[in-house]
Amino acid sequence: MGSIYLIRHGQASFGADDYDVLSPTGVRQAEILGEHLASLGLRLDRCLSGDLRRQRHTAQAALGRMQAAGLEVPPLEVDPAFNEFEAEAVIRAHLPDLLHEEPHALHIMRNASEHRAEFQRLFSMVISRWVSGEHHKDGLVSWQEFLDTAHAGLQRLLQQASGREHIAVFTSGGTITALVQQLVGMPPIKAFELNWQIVNTSLSRLKFRGDEVSLASFNSHVHLELLRAPELITYR
Repeated sequence: MGSIYLIRHGQASFGADDYDVLSPTGVRQAEILGEHLASLGLRLDRCLSGDLRRQRHTAQAALGRMQAAGLEVPPLEVDPAFNEFEAEAVIRAHLPDLLHEEPHALHIMRNASEHRAEFQRLFSMVISRWVSGEHHKDGLVSWQEFLDTAHAGLQRLLQQASGREHIAVFTSGGTITALVQQLVGMPPIKAFELNWQIVNTSLSRLKFRGDEVSLASFNSHVHLELLRAPELITYR
């Protein structure tokens, strides 16, 4: 059987003007991941990422450490099917509908780094509306459309793969959630309960034979746990 490793990007710059940049912690997480994979002797046949900077930078940092340890690594390919959904667009579309119940929502969203718990609560409410499919917004990609794009990317990988390849996909939590939802058949809101637990640079492993694919493991972050440094275990 072959394996596809879905790897979440390292910690991004939550609360900064540009979220799509790895923080120093995010860079370190990616380097630790690469060192861990090298210690396992994992030889990758293909490496892909979405085209977001945090995804590509995570891949480059991890693969660089694997290469420095003497492993050959394939060139990084980019496929936007593995991009994250546009969270800001989802918030802009759905937040106004919550303002009558949450009059301080705009302030919280604009100052997210100072109100992390409240931001998470409001973001969860917005996501619930989006994934339900019951609140269509013109011009906004729906959850189903996002799910279909991610699934199409996975199908391309399966069609191109031989039976025993090891493939790394550096992606994001929403994309991993979409793929896991389809593989295990859970409702989208339940899948997002898992999404909130996905650790930066964690690995979720899919096993495949032909076009048959199954979830073998989810959200493994032993490479961070082994260091006994709680500050390295992050969720954004």
